[in-house]
Amino acid sequence: MTLTRPSGRLTVTARIRSVWARNTRAVIERGFAVVFAQNWIILVSGFFEPVLYLLAMGVGMGGIVGQVTGPGGQLVDYAAYIAPALLATSAMNGAIYDSTFNVFFKLNYAKLYQAMLQTSLGPLDVALGEIFMALFRGLLYATGFLGVMGIMGLVTSWWALLMIPAAVLVAFGFAAIGMGVTSFMRTFQQMDVIGFVMLPMFLLSATLYPIEVYPEAAQWFIKALPLWHGVEMMRHLSVGHIEWSTLGHLGYFVGMIGLGLWLTTARLRALFLR
Repeated sequence: MTLTRPSGRLTVTARIRSVWARNTRAVIERGFAVVFAQNWIILVSGFFEPVLYLLAMGVGMGGIVGQVTGPGGQLVDYAAYIAPALLATSAMNGAIYDSTFNVFFKLNYAKLYQAMLQTSLGPLDVALGEIFMALFRGLLYATGFLGVMGIMGLVTSWWALLMIPAAVLVAFGFAAIGMGVTSFMRTFQQMDVIGFVMLPMFLLSATLYPIEVYPEAAQWFIKALPLWHGVEMMRHLSVGHIEWSTLGHLGYFVGMIGLGLWLTTARLRALFLR
């Protein structure tokens, strides 16, 4: 099979082969080896943050707030209202940790990706392998947190089981974008921008109170934020309220994943395969 057209331009197959060696498994195997040897305590510790938020806000403040209006106009306890939002936040935080600070160290200090790309691996192999590790973290957090929700009696529909793959989708979107953005960072001081963006997004994305408390102009801005889409998708699934907007939230993350994979692959190729 020829890999070039008569004009000399690469075919689609050749373009794919230039960035993907179909050996993502090697990157994933290395990632698991490092996790089990060094980072398993950090991996597990991130699970407790959303649980503490749920206990403090959902149970503590929930006794004062009572019931609030959930998806489809249903009245739900305050703890059941914020739990799906905290699940989306947990998936986001786990993915961001793996795809930003972890990637930053490997990129700028360990020079790991530079070494990987000197082998037969392509930039898409590296991107997919690193993002997979972020998804693994998101899957662990989602499964454990859903178990806590079940123990607390906050799971009211079998649809809630779909929150696990939904959390993986949320993690995938944030990990893909996070790794691409991190490739532009050169100092730890620049990494502070990530926290500057993440904390306000958590507080503003209708995680702890309905979006209707904001002025209409602010609502449009918040609805453009990725975490808001994750929060709304999780809330719909938690009570089994599925509508066209649920698919819209899902589509938002599919687009986010595509953009993030393209950006990350292009950046790794530009940095190390000149």
